[in-house]
Amino acid sequence: MKALTVKPGAAGDVKVDEVPDPSREDGDLLVEGVAVGVCGTDKEIVRGEYGWAPEGRDRLVIGHESLGRVLEAPEGSTHASGDLVVGVVRRPDPQPCGACAHGEWDMCRNGQYTERGIKEVDGYASEQWTVPEKYAVGVAGHLGLAGVLLEPTSVVAKAWEQVDRVGARAWFEPHTALVTGAGPIGLLAAMIGVQRGLDVHVLDRVTDGPKPDLVRDLGATYHSTSITEIAQQARPDVVIEATGVGQLVFQAMAENAPYGIVCLTGVSPTGRTLEVDAGGLNRSLVLENDVVVGSVNANLRHYQAAADALAAADVSWLRRLITRQVPLDEAPSSFDAPSSDDVKVVITLGDAPDQPAAAG
Repeated sequence: MKALTVKPGAAGDVKVDEVPDPSREDGDLLVEGVAVGVCGTDKEIVRGEYGWAPEGRDRLVIGHESLGRVLEAPEGSTHASGDLVVGVVRRPDPQPCGACAHGEWDMCRNGQYTERGIKEVDGYASEQWTVPEKYAVGVAGHLGLAGVLLEPTSVVAKAWEQVDRVGARAWFEPHTALVTGAGPIGLLAAMIGVQRGLDVHVLDRVTDGPKPDLVRDLGATYHSTSITEIAQQARPDVVIEATGVGQLVFQAMAENAPYGIVCLTGVSPTGRTLEVDAGGLNRSLVLENDVVVGSVNANLRHYQAAADALAAADVSWLRRLITRQVPLDEAPSSFDAPSSDDVKVVITLGDAPDQPAAAG
């Protein structure tokens, strides 16, 4: 079968390969690949900056934002042939650490976890794949191709859970949320904020293209100014930072409301310096009881929360996030310089779930 593979550590070595068909073990689902999303982690792997091949091999099947259609399921499974599913990315470490032993592998303490399509286990960018049933999450059928957004939604579902848990230290009734960045993570974080009934503001640098309209059609307010200017209008109780831009990270810490929570989901590049009034920032954090928390990855609880959030969303709005579809045979081109109108690029592996299947 065909799959998209890379040689981790080798910049630009990405190609469509013939690989063996997957071998289904007891308790596994056999899944027909429908699509995978392309994100910043995939691009880092293709640039040779990240990623690990399975033991004894030099190539890795990439793709961790999955969507597939069940072909075969074990007897008594909660999934049936034809169901749409997403595979969980991370697997607990074999030790396991305390967090992994309690199903919180997204908080792994020793770094010995593995990740589909990223770290030591093949991903989902193949015509077929298998997944243990316990690591498969059902997708509402009416979502169709938009189901490929479930994995990034799980990341922001966890971020919102972190906000809730920090807020629970005392009385907490947030009214206003700011999301920095209108990429897929930022837009999906804004979607959940709107679903929670919050007054959501989204900051991004572009002034045209699909992003401003996507934010407005969500029922949120779009800005292309600065965090400082936004705070003058509506000082946020919660900030979901989704850019990793150092200057925005520190501005978010400085401009949130008293007793505010800043959740960092963007990964910053290293080697860049900024001048920061560290004393002033520390003073503000302490005197206002502010909290800054980082959040990455997701566990099964977050995947299910993401599935629920997507099922409740406007499917036509979700589909507008998918701005480019690239067939598997042309998949290496999906890592070329993005179009200014790109939000989410998706690699299609077979018939889209909202299109008729090819005649057999």
